[in-house]
Amino acid sequence: MRDGRAVRSVAELVDLLDACRGAWDTPDRTGDPVDLYDHALQTAHLLRRSHPADKELQVAGLVHDLGHLLRPGDDAGHAETGAAAVQDLLGARVARLVRLHVPAKRYLAAVEPGRALSAQSTLTLRVQGGVMGPAEVAAFEADPDAAAAVTLRQADDAGKVVGLAVGDMEDWRPVLELVADRAYAP
Repeated sequence: MRDGRAVRSVAELVDLLDACRGAWDTPDRTGDPVDLYDHALQTAHLLRRSHPADKELQVAGLVHDLGHLLRPGDDAGHAETGAAAVQDLLGARVARLVRLHVPAKRYLAAVEPGRALSAQSTLTLRVQGGVMGPAEVAAFEADPDAAAAVTLRQADDAGKVVGLAVGDMEDWRPVLELVADRAYAP
């Protein structure tokens, strides 16, 4: 979604993901310890290892923080921004998982109160709605994508390791093409 438009091709998406190299979740670089590029690759890599058959989940991990690149500083809305940018290309499930990665953080903060978050995730939790209340927890648990969203969130939290090499964006082009082709297959 450059200039308000959805990403229309895998080539455009790979270019956008490549632009995450040297881009950070906070404009002043006080946030997480890896740039958005390394974070995307690490998150997707963890999901590939834990859920090798779920290509949509892996791709959601790769693109889940694109909203930080598209609208820097919009911690509360980055999930929606990223989801809107990729929905036309990657389909409804990938976009939904991207949207749900923030509610999944709020959910995990409610059901696992001692769970460690990065300093930046702890800060942004407040602007993203805070810890879920009991009614929100019940609604989230009833969502058919809740388990996958929690898995994405757990990989998101773990994919922040400085210096961990897990390939490059070109490695993901075939998976992105596969998911894009499947998104609108008859």
